[in-house]
Amino acid sequence: MGQSVHPQAQAILDGKAAAGGPPLWELSPDEGRAVVEANNAIIGAGPEVASVRDIVIPSQAGGMPARVYSPAADAPGIVVYYHGGGWVLGTLDSWDASVRALAVASGCDVVSVDYRLAPEHVFPAAADDAFDALTWVASDGGLAAGRPIVVAGDSAGGNLAAVSAIRARDAGGPPIALQVLVYPVTDSDLERSSYRQYEGNELILNRRDMVWFWDHYAPDPATRANPYAAPLRATDLTGLPPAYVVTAEHDPLREEGFAYADRLRAARVPVEHRHFGSQIHAFFTFVNILDDADKAVAEAGAAIRAAVAEQTPDS
Repeated sequence: MGQSVHPQAQAILDGKAAAGGPPLWELSPDEGRAVVEANNAIIGAGPEVASVRDIVIPSQAGGMPARVYSPAADAPGIVVYYHGGGWVLGTLDSWDASVRALAVASGCDVVSVDYRLAPEHVFPAAADDAFDALTWVASDGGLAAGRPIVVAGDSAGGNLAAVSAIRARDAGGPPIALQVLVYPVTDSDLERSSYRQYEGNELILNRRDMVWFWDHYAPDPATRANPYAAPLRATDLTGLPPAYVVTAEHDPLREEGFAYADRLRAARVPVEHRHFGSQIHAFFTFVNILDDADKAVAEAGAAIRAAVAEQTPDS
């Protein structure tokens, strides 16, 4: 066993237990969404940025809402960010504080993408939206304007960032300076020991929550082996952009995060892997509340700054 849960994170889990609601896997998607919005309300406001504007990104499915956070008028790069929530939960508003913090930490514009959610829209809807957002940002009429592009996301959003990087490689572009994968979903194997370790309802994310998420996102089990659903299933991970991977010890997704970092390294992709030995799944979004969240966002921001600087010609 690793370290015990950090006291600040334990306080969040204690609050969840004290609230005494039913586990996520017994809720409808709409009920689950309401719980997430209520939980994220405790995080409070994120830092001020120079500007925030809501836009609509053209996509195969019509217009896709997104929100652009600019920390400064002349940001050197742009981050396409996909929020977590198991492809079922989450909104631009509920991820607002952590995305603002990442914009400030990275010094880059961040586009938070409101991709379609399951079960109303099953796989590959979210993956298609994620890639459409990336290609539009990189396009002539998009926001990048020649600046380096980073893809980033947490949990299911980390999955969408990883998948977008693979799809960009497969499609011959757009080029990506860095992929930031925060405790990403990389596989559909629900029998790993880190899943079996968290069979109860004690964490923010437990094994049966992941069963519930996959059942909504990819109800046809055959699709779960598709590398655009489970990037760890890709036969070839060569030629992908450098990766910055964050994992948490007390997280069913721990092992697949480690496995993906290892597979990327084996494919000669540069990997920086930061493991938080006392943290829980979802900690990254609890800025203001968890010191480790503030630290993790600051470090990810520094990694983005470095990757963007490497890609930017000396002026």
